[in-house]
Amino acid sequence: MKDASIRFPYRALTAAWMGPLAALSLAGCSGPVNNQQGYMPEQPVAFSHAVHAGQYGLDCQYCHVGAEKSRHAGVPSTSVCMNCHTQVKTDSPEIQKVAAAVAENKPLAWVRIHRLPDHAYFNHASHVGAGLDCQTCHGPVQEMVRVEQKEPMTMGWCLDCHRDTAAKQVSAPPPSAPRAGELLALSSGAPAPEPLKAPRILQPPTDCSSCHR
Repeated sequence: MKDASIRFPYRALTAAWMGPLAALSLAGCSGPVNNQQGYMPEQPVAFSHAVHAGQYGLDCQYCHVGAEKSRHAGVPSTSVCMNCHTQVKTDSPEIQKVAAAVAENKPLAWVRIHRLPDHAYFNHASHVGAGLDCQTCHGPVQEMVRVEQKEPMTMGWCLDCHRDTAAKQVSAPPPSAPRAGELLALSSGAPAPEPLKAPRILQPPTDCSSCHR
């Protein structure tokens, strides 16, 4: 057994450097650790979701095309903006920023707001396909002039949603994509094929490996 007089300096030295190390780590955080709730950065173009999604009712997936079919929702290219703005508000300074980016073939440097840790796996497609509204995680985006992170997006917050959904026996909506042969059947007058899958009750996973792969 080692003498106590030898162990004591080791513990004291450990405590001495752990404090400054923890302070240095926390100094780089603008808020609670692993939580950017309330984060509302300025963007390169003053895009208003309140106008586009709220006032005009633009569907989220018109711009965020990956939300229904891939892991990432995606940020719209400047050409998507110009689908409308070659004709609408062309004299706006903000629209002129977008037009200049298109002319220079350069993407706009949008600032990412919602970011999960690298060790957490999240798939937009599985959530959108299960009928989850965008506002469940992103808050009332249709009311936001500048987007902010409304929810904590912590592990406990996600688990609470999964457990609550399972307890309420929520049903998944029917698939929205056309099924094989459906369009041909509709055009020929033949009856549409039966759904490929029966309605199912959502059972969101709560085991570690579902999100930490």
